[in-house]
Amino acid sequence: MQLTLNVNGKPEQVDVEPETPLLWVLRDNIGLTGTKYGCGIARCGVCTVHVDGQAMKACQMPASAAVGKKITTIEGLSSTSSHPVQKAWVEIGVPQCGYCQSGQIMAAAALLSKRKNPTDAEVEAAMADNLCRCGTYQRILAAIRRAVQIAQA
Repeated sequence: MQLTLNVNGKPEQVDVEPETPLLWVLRDNIGLTGTKYGCGIARCGVCTVHVDGQAMKACQMPASAAVGKKITTIEGLSSTSSHPVQKAWVEIGVPQCGYCQSGQIMAAAALLSKRKNPTDAEVEAAMADNLCRCGTYQRILAAIRRAVQIAQA
């Protein structure tokens, strides 16, 4: 079935089964491999993208459910890595292995688009479904705090 998706501000025509997970459409059909596969059951957050500004797990979202919505992947967050969260991630040195980082960044960016200065409890709640096997949680929290400062500067 032909679907048209709005991905990173561009219309993308794909010929897929409607129930194909958005993750695989982004990676295999459109070629945007920054969104990763982790668990496949929407528990780890590695596949987090924005759908109409909301952090969503792409592994469980059917592509047909994304038609008519604005999809943003890590590649579309900022073409120059100038988003405050991306800057803070580099400055703090968050990644260890790096595999979960695109999902972590997308979840953090979605939070900061809604809450300009979240409390630590709000950050922890928003990031709870994004797992990091390397355990960089303290650096993630520090980077989100730093992103708030960068955005306010």
